Amino acid sequence: MTHSVIRPGEGLHYDWTKDHVVVKTALGVTDGRVTVVEDTLKPGFHLPRHHHKRTVEIFYVLDGEFTLVFDDDTVVATAGTTLNVPTGVWHEASSPDGAKLITVFTPGGFDQYMAALAAMTPEQLGDVALMTTVGETYDTWFR
Repeated sequence: MTHSVIRPGEGLHYDWTKDHVVVKTALGVTDGRVTVVEDTLKPGFHLPRHHHKRTVEIFYVLDGEFTLVFDDDTVVATAGTTLNVPTGVWHEASSPDGAKLITVFTPGGFDQYMAALAAMTPEQLGDVALMTTVGETYDTWFR
């Protein structure tokens, strides 16, 4: 495999109600080691409490404020802040006014999770049991 260049605005786009994810480095480019995304959190973004059994998340805040709530701490991160969330750590994410992040997932695979969600119908996305199964398949465990 040769090198890969993803220019501004390029990459796989997933536009959700409160989040716009652009995959900058997919699983296949790194032999499964990482997935890198540019994440634009829209005002009112909220991701409920969850954890990952295999995945480490690394968030680098480019703009705005991004809040992570842990069991024993709340961190409000602004531009230039890096947050590292190890496996097994429960966390909840929000951004009331919106923010822009670079997020690294290791091992990779978050891009596959986005593709699976994008292929689902609105009815499937609203099915709690199905969403639990899909989340667990891609290492996102909600409580």
